[in-house]
Amino acid sequence: MMAVNLGTRGLQEALDLLEYCNVAAGSHWAEQRRRNGTDEPYRVKLWCLGNEMDGPWQIGHKPPQEYGRIANATAQAMRMIDPSLELVICGSSSRGMPSFGDWERLVLTEAYDAVDMISAHAYYWEKEAGLQEFLISAEDMDRYIHQVSATADGVAAARKSDKVIGISFDEWNVWYLDRAPSNPPTGDDWPVGPRLLEDNYSIADAVVVGNLLISLLRHTDRVWSASQAQLVNVIAPIMAEPGGPTWKQTIFHPFALTSAHAKGNVLQVVIDGPTIESKEFGTVQAVDAVATWDTTEGALFLVNRHESDAIALEIGLPGGCRITDAVTLNHDDPQWKAGPEDDTTGAPQPNTTATLSGPTLTVELPPISWTMIKLSHD
Repeated sequence: MMAVNLGTRGLQEALDLLEYCNVAAGSHWAEQRRRNGTDEPYRVKLWCLGNEMDGPWQIGHKPPQEYGRIANATAQAMRMIDPSLELVICGSSSRGMPSFGDWERLVLTEAYDAVDMISAHAYYWEKEAGLQEFLISAEDMDRYIHQVSATADGVAAARKSDKVIGISFDEWNVWYLDRAPSNPPTGDDWPVGPRLLEDNYSIADAVVVGNLLISLLRHTDRVWSASQAQLVNVIAPIMAEPGGPTWKQTIFHPFALTSAHAKGNVLQVVIDGPTIESKEFGTVQAVDAVATWDTTEGALFLVNRHESDAIALEIGLPGGCRITDAVTLNHDDPQWKAGPEDDTTGAPQPNTTATLSGPTLTVELPPISWTMIKLSHD
């Protein structure tokens, strides 16, 4: 995934960058790439038309109609170089932006036929409402996806178009925006590799990340691309110490295991069980889950979002299934955090309560926990 600069630059620089990356040889920028040491083109297929162009913190941010027209012209020109590109237009920087909804409608009205996806960004952290509200953050992501999809479908209906616009959820994570901000370089102070936004994540944060992954999987009919921001050091699952070791944050584990084992088709699951009364979302299920299946193997991803109660779960499965693995991430202290001296205490451990009796799988889910159960079928 690459982003072109539609804030301080524009259409011509976007074409130059695309030429540099994707044209094999013979053009000015292709030959510059070859002189720089890369003979073969990168052939980048997924491109973002700017980033968070609705945000006043962005240099060169624009009103929706203006941005939509520039994005439309840029998309059409880029496709003249490579018709096979997948192009993402900027949606709102968050569901909480004052222009959310209207922004999506107006930019898609300008560029609907020229793009494939619209972006969505979301960050979550424990706020004054408390831990229980934080643990159900995925309810907000679910609503965000539904609302962006409905807005895009509304533009399609107005245009009498059968084309479906997908969602690129190209920024999402837990990020404590209310913590002391990093100090970026100023003046003559430009250190190499300064510490910026190095959140240290708790077990509760990891459970929320696991739940956000469940939400993204559940909506793969519309979420066609998703990228956690970031991967190393900056609000990241992997940390690297200067001149020292790397270590894993708590949020590494649900991300890594879901990435490795969520394959094939996503299966919708029906959940009927204990509920949580939320201040923001009303009555919600305490357990959230999704399943995937790939030929003869599958995986269940589950979270118990209740802050104090364990939940005994029964899951109906087709006959002939076997449990091949079951692990749970939780801790007596939901605020436990990993560090360079200990990044294993909070790692997922075998869940020995997972058993099969005929077509019924039973498992105990501790409070504030994320669980993966691997299945196979002959």
